Amino acid sequence: MIIIVTGGAGFIGSNFIRNLLASSEDCQVINIDLLTYAGNLDNLKDVEERWGGNRYFFVKGDIADRQFVHSLFEGGRYPFSKPEAIINFAAESHVDRSILDATPFVDTNIRGTQVLLDAAREFKIKKFLQVSTDEVYGSLALSGDGRFREDTPLLPNSPYSASKASADLLVKAYFKTFGLPVMITRCCNNYGTYQFPEKLIPLMILNAVDGKPLPVYGDGLYVREWIHVLDHARAIGFVLEHGTAGEIYNIGTGQEKANLDTIKIIIQSVGELTHRPISELEKLITFVKDRPGHDRRYAVDSGKLRALGWRPETAFAEGMKQTVAWYLENTAWCDNVRSGEYRAYYQKWYGGRV
Repeated sequence: MIIIVTGGAGFIGSNFIRNLLASSEDCQVINIDLLTYAGNLDNLKDVEERWGGNRYFFVKGDIADRQFVHSLFEGGRYPFSKPEAIINFAAESHVDRSILDATPFVDTNIRGTQVLLDAAREFKIKKFLQVSTDEVYGSLALSGDGRFREDTPLLPNSPYSASKASADLLVKAYFKTFGLPVMITRCCNNYGTYQFPEKLIPLMILNAVDGKPLPVYGDGLYVREWIHVLDHARAIGFVLEHGTAGEIYNIGTGQEKANLDTIKIIIQSVGELTHRPISELEKLITFVKDRPGHDRRYAVDSGKLRALGWRPETAFAEGMKQTVAWYLENTAWCDNVRSGEYRAYYQKWYGGRV
């Protein structure tokens, strides 16, 4: 299968491409990415070296640019026939940034999805997979064992999740109105290699290593369900192969942690790997002003996908050790992504909190 992957230079997209090409010899990938602050071709150096120009092609561009997107399907541009599937990872994805300015989230997450859907219709794409998030469902109470199901009403609480919910509704509408063969996945929180350090886990790892404050929102008891990015990548590939058009599939592990507990697990791993006293690292924990509209708990019921045969493979404790070790071993990558724009953003967002 010839697949267009949008946002493939980002965290989840790059891990998906690497896993797909390594596990399936009969597919080719066209990676489209605008290379905004979180898109990084360093995430795919090994992919380019191994498969570039043969099974892997990179094109810089904006999925909200209709002329650009449609040009990708023109014959003769690549040494193979037109793409058969689109997997849309491309998205502005950080809640905090959406609070600062929602405009890029509307442009990419909503308008960009609509442009891709129109192209998929025009060029008769066989499969369109929209990669979404459990955040579109809103928030669960800390008490109780409730979980989001695929039929749970959408109640997004941040500009980011509202933009993703809007995109999901467009995707569903194109199935109902035009019969476009779409599928939607909604995953819990990801962690693993190549994650941009504005997100909780890499932020805490790198700040702990540098001896900087570990900013914890509110009381630190916000609960998230965690999945290793490679388990998510495998789930996406599984849905692409086995999923049914028009359906939504939740992707989860059942591995829930309060943010404060997650941070303490990170501290434990950093301490062990750097031979620093855990007690000293714990002193870096700094409770800061909560962010607006902070959802208390996310947890998904992934029974629908598991019934088809998918299972997560990575236990949280082991995955976290691997993740911390990767960030400690890849200091050049970390230093590169934390330069320039990231420093300005970090100061703007956390400067008045820490």
